[in-house]
Amino acid sequence: MTEQENCIHDCSACSESCSSRENIPESFLEEPNKMSSIKKVIAVVSGKGGVGKSLVTSMLAVTLNRRGLRTAILDADITGPSIPKAFGLQQKAIGTEFGMLPVKSKTGIDIMSINLLLEDETEPVVWRGPVIAGAVKQFWTEVIWNDVDVLFVDMPPGTGDVPLTVFQSLPVDGIIIVTSPQELVSMIVSKAVNMAQLMEIPIVGIVENMSYLKCPDCGKEIKPFGESHIEEVAGKYGLNVLGKLPMDPAVASACDKGLIELFAGNALDQAADAVENFKK
Repeated sequence: MTEQENCIHDCSACSESCSSRENIPESFLEEPNKMSSIKKVIAVVSGKGGVGKSLVTSMLAVTLNRRGLRTAILDADITGPSIPKAFGLQQKAIGTEFGMLPVKSKTGIDIMSINLLLEDETEPVVWRGPVIAGAVKQFWTEVIWNDVDVLFVDMPPGTGDVPLTVFQSLPVDGIIIVTSPQELVSMIVSKAVNMAQLMEIPIVGIVENMSYLKCPDCGKEIKPFGESHIEEVAGKYGLNVLGKLPMDPAVASACDKGLIELFAGNALDQAADAVENFKK
């Protein structure tokens, strides 16, 4: 009998090494640029927008960079890029015959974002999902990420096309979930956790942003969103709480002025430790 006559059309239950089987891709993973060298890929995600995911991404990259690691940021939030603004980047990324070169921040962090390619940074990106997902793939396959210890991927919120593309196309080692103290946090975190489990990607831990603010007069901690539920949510899924970020006007001002690399404080030291020591 021929190969076709023997075929049961279920490669998972077949041990034959036929031509049809050989043509089936084993993975959706895309190869990085041939000149890239990346040791670890960490995606920063959130179940909803407005929780400070880009802020956490930026601060983690800066914190690890201060420790002597080579860090980089792939801004996968194509329709809402804010990384270049936080770092005060004005120059544009350039292309070479070998690939695109990311823009370096003042302290040497490599960054690629759609805003580094647009002539006008206020120009809206009105693209359909597959085109946006394709741009994210290009940031991985065509950009030269040279000698990077940790590449952070700043994800768009939710569980749509781009997160799916990143999880399928990039060799993500782990994810950090960013959330806030509101009551609906349990449902939002659950969506992010369930997607990570569905894609079989380990979760490094959870960071809570806007956890509290300090009274400028007496120093008392004020919790504008009420008591935090992060410990019980983390306990439900067996996750680590990696930090609680306060609402800090100084940090907000640093982002607005493009000076995030000058932020002070150690609120994300535990998260940085977890990323530095994380092994898939």
